[in-house]
Amino acid sequence: MTTLLEARYRTVLRLLPAYYGRAREEEMVETYLGDTDQETQDQSRPTLGEVASVAALAVRSRLATAGAPRPYVRLGSAVRLFALFGVLLQAASAVVGRVLELTWASTGGATRWEMFTASFTGHGPVTGVVTAVTWILPLLWTAGLFALLHDRRRLARLSALAAALPTLWPLLAPLVDTSFPPDPAYAVACALLAWLSALAVCAGYHRDAPPAALPGGAPGLLFLACCVVMGGSVVLLPAAADAVWAPTTGFVVGAVGWLLWRVRRRDEGTACGTVALAVLGLLILAARVAALYPWLDVPVPAAFLGGALGQTAALVLLVAALALVGRRGLLTR
Repeated sequence: MTTLLEARYRTVLRLLPAYYGRAREEEMVETYLGDTDQETQDQSRPTLGEVASVAALAVRSRLATAGAPRPYVRLGSAVRLFALFGVLLQAASAVVGRVLELTWASTGGATRWEMFTASFTGHGPVTGVVTAVTWILPLLWTAGLFALLHDRRRLARLSALAAALPTLWPLLAPLVDTSFPPDPAYAVACALLAWLSALAVCAGYHRDAPPAALPGGAPGLLFLACCVVMGGSVVLLPAAADAVWAPTTGFVVGAVGWLLWRVRRRDEGTACGTVALAVLGLLILAARVAALYPWLDVPVPAAFLGGALGQTAALVLLVAALALVGRRGLLTR
């Protein structure tokens, strides 16, 4: 006779994918019930820790590796590649943005340096601390990237989560500081990009996942190339540069390079990477549109408007091409 506790355990175990549940459900139920007195099973329920453990297992088994059904293997590979690409893009963007900002402040005399330091000291101690934290924490994307590539997964998770924290401030600041202008669409787009990347690192690189590896070249060279492309785009076209100009340029160049590199490769991992890039591109497109929209009714330099519209068009075409190529690659396997 099935007890109430056993029924509750089986309900929790429905979180697991079907292939895993068929193989392990009975064994897991026996293990959970083994330490519980038969007479008290109708008054007991799964503990919070057990439910959390099953939920974590459900994520790991869905983002699976070799040995699981192919759809789960593909999903796991795509999530892990999305995490790598997302962290790489944001790491390079954070480094380039701060290097260019410091270069601008330190090469224009005392006036520029005072303008730079005033953003930390000119609005009170609390705002100054928040500004300093939001300026420094995104640099942890780089720490997270190289920790992940050196298989330091715990450090990579903590670094990615900490690096994503500043994206919450634009959503919270208007609630506590009336002088902070709200821009919800852009703030939400940036937060989605950061937090989905961080959560993909946490979920995709579980204990059974293979070591992280950037396809296409040495990690240091790829990171340097991203920084050069992003920084060069700002230096060459400063009138067109806004907050998303550099990362969008980096993505466009990287996605075109990926499509060209993919011509010589037909493995399933490349198809999963193409799908991951399509998802990343969709998030960047949302940030690009959100950053551009408020300026459509305002007189702005033609270079800025033309650059932003050109990037938007390039992103639309690239996301569509990546989705089509990735889908075709998966269907042919």
